[in-house]
Amino acid sequence: MNEPRTVFLLWHVHHRAEEDGEIRHFTDPDDYWSDEEAGDDVKQLGIYSSRELAQERIARARNLPGFRDEPNCFYIGEVTIDEDEWTDGYVIAH
Repeated sequence: MNEPRTVFLLWHVHHRAEEDGEIRHFTDPDDYWSDEEAGDDVKQLGIYSSRELAQERIARARNLPGFRDEPNCFYIGEVTIDEDEWTDGYVIAH
């Protein structure tokens, strides 16, 4: 049997300014939040075989337009291939 394989998904969020003009950013490396309905722009930059490769991509992206405006709003998510992530149903609030 094969060992579970982990991949690293790299995301960036360009946060929209709040009504008072303030822009909230991620506060620590494991922080992640976004509100696409309010105008946050979420981009997946890639899927990598190691955390190190994802971090190298962050370093390159921080020099690019848009990404350099929010250099701390990258998030690396760790996912195991062939493992269910959403195991329960869900309810839509009306």
